[in-house]
Amino acid sequence: MMKSPMGIGRILWYTNVNITGHLSVYVTEYLTTYFQKHLYINVHSCTGVRLCLNTKGLTMAKAKKIAGFSINDYVVYPSHGVGKIIAIDEQSVLDVTLELFVIDFEKDKMTLRVPTAKVEAVGLRSLSTPELVSKAMTTLKGRARVKRAMWSRRAQEYEAKINSGDLISIAEVVRDLHRNDEQREQSYSERQLYEAALERLSREVAVVNGVDEMVAQDEIGEILLSRVVVVV
Repeated sequence: MMKSPMGIGRILWYTNVNITGHLSVYVTEYLTTYFQKHLYINVHSCTGVRLCLNTKGLTMAKAKKIAGFSINDYVVYPSHGVGKIIAIDEQSVLDVTLELFVIDFEKDKMTLRVPTAKVEAVGLRSLSTPELVSKAMTTLKGRARVKRAMWSRRAQEYEAKINSGDLISIAEVVRDLHRNDEQREQSYSERQLYEAALERLSREVAVVNGVDEMVAQDEIGEILLSRVVVVV
């Protein structure tokens, strides 16, 4: 007999459960509402439901990894930055069932669904290691390098670096576009790119180091205070 949904514990593992024919319509609707509201699970027609849960009284199992990721993992999507996998969903398209990572970008109030089979193609990656974060911070300490090229071309290069998802490349954009008080003021487009790169960098540094984003941003700001701009 299935236990009451009120006994549902933490999201720890997933399995396929077909609840049609085993539960009353009332209980089925109650579970469907509960799963969608509290566990971020989409229930389709109450059949073949994929549940990402563990009930009290059952042996807790280790979360299964799919394509190297599991629920509650922080990941980096190149064009959006750091997000968190909150569920593994299924969706049917032209009679083909797709397995999807549901990724929440809390600060941007956005949810993205990425097919698990397309993880490598879209560039989804794990968080950077502490060693790589340290290397990015070292990059910030280097001399800013500003090319003698038209701004439109440089802007395209900066944007490509930001959307590459590569932490070192993002740190280079922050380094090159930062301006101290005694330097000329940033243009509107320069400021936009700088803030986008700074946000991407500080968010990942914050999650990796386990600190608030503002703390990470302050640390980055301190590193950028004394630098020399070199025009090449």
